[in-house]
Amino acid sequence: MNNLMILASVNAADAAPSPLAVNWSEVLVVAVGFALLMFIVVKFVVPMFEKTYAERTEAIEGGIAKAEKAQAEATAALDEYKAQLVEARTEANRIREEARTEGAQILADLKEKAAAESARITEQAQATIAAERQAAVVSLRAEVGTLATTLAGRIVGESLNDDARASRVVDRFLADLEQQSEGASK
Repeated sequence: MNNLMILASVNAADAAPSPLAVNWSEVLVVAVGFALLMFIVVKFVVPMFEKTYAERTEAIEGGIAKAEKAQAEATAALDEYKAQLVEARTEANRIREEARTEGAQILADLKEKAAAESARITEQAQATIAAERQAAVVSLRAEVGTLATTLAGRIVGESLNDDARASRVVDRFLADLEQQSEGASK
């Protein structure tokens, strides 16, 4: 029986197709379908992917270029700001020095004016003192002259009311006093 079964199985195997056997019609349909699918992908899908890839690449490179441009502009603006800051500091130093020089000049002018005013006031005071001294000397001479004539009149016993004579006596008396004071100071 075993032999019979083996035979029957061999006969049945010859009659039914083998599952491992290649079905060429299926292979042809699959190959044509794959070729058609590959054609569609290569013709339509891949160019769309390439276009999208190119756009993204361009956008990224454009963004990088914009960023580099913005960075360059920022650097230029920073350099310009630093230059303006240095210029402003230089200008401030120059103005400060000018103000210091101008202040020193104003101070010197004020000192000069004060010295001139002081000299003028001193000169005016000396002139006033000299005038007052002269007036005091004249007044003192007149007073001394009157006292001297009165005293001389009492001593002599006669009146010296004659102005010319009294004036000569007073002048002579004062001249004698001046000679004595000059002799004593030498």
